[in-house]
Amino acid sequence: MDLLSDSTHILQVTAPDGSAVPITVEWQGETAFTLTAPAVIDTAIHSLIRYIFLRLSKASLQYVTDIIPAYHTLTIVFDPAALHPPIPGDMNGKMVLDEVLCHLEADDTTEQKEKRRIRLPVCYHPSLAPDLKALAAELQMDTEELISLHCSPTYRVFMLGFLPGFAYMGPVDARIAAPRLAHPRQKVPAGSVGIAGSQTGIYPIDSPG
Repeated sequence: MDLLSDSTHILQVTAPDGSAVPITVEWQGETAFTLTAPAVIDTAIHSLIRYIFLRLSKASLQYVTDIIPAYHTLTIVFDPAALHPPIPGDMNGKMVLDEVLCHLEADDTTEQKEKRRIRLPVCYHPSLAPDLKALAAELQMDTEELISLHCSPTYRVFMLGFLPGFAYMGPVDARIAAPRLAHPRQKVPAGSVGIAGSQTGIYPIDSPG
């Protein structure tokens, strides 16, 4: 089947733990496609995406110009002019997809990189935390408990986005998960720490938020 004739195609990818995860291939025009796992914020799904990212990065495919990981997706951008030998017409994408799948099905010799841990000091003083008391009251806990629940976990950086360098981290303890503000602030100072749903993040620059 010519995969470019359909917008999506379902396949199974074996995760490092041996489980089979359904992946949807979604074409982004003629020079990119996205591998999409189940749409959840989940450390196991994200680990699979990172695993695929590392395998394809190690493969050093000369026609792949960018590999973009996110929560549950991996977008692969390629340059048809770099294919050797060149493939006529709309078969370029099918060839690239087939080669990507070949690399994923091959015996795995990818070494899992040691995860880098970064320790960041956070000041929760009320003068710098305009929402702290209100959120604690809403969650029916004192501020010290909220602070403890927020700073205790080791968070995973799922992706960068919204702003350059803005790391979406999580998951936060379910007891302090909180919705975004109904009306975003026009300016949140750089270095501010926020909670949004099951995630937390640090603003790298002054911005709305």
